[in-house]
This record gives sequence, C-alpha cells and structure tokens, in this order.
Amino acid sequence: METKQVILTLRTKTGLSQDELAEKLFVTRQAISRWENGDTVPNTETLKLLSRLFDVSINTLLGSPRQLVCQCCGMPLESDDMLGRDSDGTPNEDYCKWCYADGTYAYHDMDDLIRVCVPHMTGEGFTEEQARTYLKERLPQLDYWKRHGELSDNGQFEAFKAQLIREINALHIDGMPPLEHLNALVGRYVNLAYPLPSGRSAAFLDDNKTYLGNQLPSDADENRCFGVLAGTDFLLVSAYGKDGADPELILYKKR
Repeated sequence: METKQVILTLRTKTGLSQDELAEKLFVTRQAISRWENGDTVPNTETLKLLSRLFDVSINTLLGSPRQLVCQCCGMPLESDDMLGRDSDGTPNEDYCKWCYADGTYAYHDMDDLIRVCVPHMTGEGFTEEQARTYLKERLPQLDYWKRHGELSDNGQFEAFKAQLIREINALHIDGMPPLEHLNALVGRYVNLAYPLPSGRSAAFLDDNKTYLGNQLPSDADENRCFGVLAGTDFLLVSAYGKDGADPELILYKKR
C-alpha cells in the first residue's frame, strides 16, 4: 500500500477521526486530509509520532519500500511484531525483538549469538556445521557487529545476566541442572498459564515483552523440562512436558 492508504487504514482501524488524529499529532485536520489524499507525506518527526501512536514501523507507514533485516542476527523482519523496541516503546527497524528490547541489546558476544541461532537454523535445511559457517561469515557484515565497540555497554548487560544466573543457581531447585546461559525470549512464546490452588489458571508475563530465559532437561524425569525466566524484577522457574504440556509453577520470586 501507499502511504496515503496506510495512514487511512490505521486511522480508521483505531476509530480516530481526522480531527482526533490531528490533535494527537499537533497538526491540522487539513494536513491529515492531504496525507490521505496523497498530496503530501508526513515529515520525519511526524512519522516518528505516527509510528509510536499506531505501533508500526516507519517503513510500514511509507508502504514498506525496504526489506528490513535485523542488524544483529540477520533475520528478515517480515512483520512489525518482530521488531525490537526502543526504551520509549517505539518500534526499532534495525533489530528483532530477540536481539533488542526496551533499548537494550541482548547479545554482546558473537559466539553466544551463534550458539543460540544454530539450533533454529538446523531445522530449516542447514546442517549444524553449515549454519555455524554461514553465521560466522554473515554476522560481521551486519551493522551492529561492525559498530559493536561503539554500541557496547562496557559489559553491563553481560554482568546483569551473570548475576541472574548466580541467583537462579542459588535456588537449588531439585532435579534442575546448573544454568549456564540466558537467552532472549519473547513473552508470547513462553507465557504459560499455571494452575493455581483456587482451581483457576494464571499467566504472569507480558506477551509483547522480551525476557531472559532458558529450557533445561530434568535430571529426575526425562519427560519433563524446567523453564527458567527472569527480568529485572523477578525470577520464575517452572516445569512442563512436551510443548509446554501440564505446566507447574515451581517458583516465582521478586528480586
């Protein structure tokens, strides 16, 4: 779609009149009308406001003229719900939500990212060796790794992950092997609903947020796994069967 159609579609989908949208963007109703008629397009700052308001990328607002690719892991960004978020919640067109969330980069070690990506690629026609070779050649070409020294947080995020790993291992959960790594995981893929004593079930995560976590095999039951999830303010440990079946909340702890 062209920009005029995109803006009209998003405005009507959210139930806003031209006057209401104009008020939110600090422009006139006539400006909205000109955009929707294709006479003009919003300037850069207004596109940023539209992006935040409608929760879509500027690329989408402009009719998707570019094929977006995560500049950290190289994954094609085929829809806006795959995009990472800046600290103010604005979609970031340069990164996926697994590599960048809430203004924070999830990976500062290329080998760590390769370790996470290889298992996913081996299910898509690559052997493990082919996937590893491809990533070692591809990642250094991406903007994030070219500018890693500039974008680095001087090890703060890696230190945070290491602290979380120490706290989780200090819980000494029966049957759970030591945790060695934490990966970026999007809420909707790990937000299980756990049965409560009241008979109801409850999920504790936000489907749209990115957390740190991992899955570990159970030393006590080969048919069960442990799921570990963490954020800045909580630790969560659960157990479940294949594909998340029969989930059991073992621990939810505020930090």
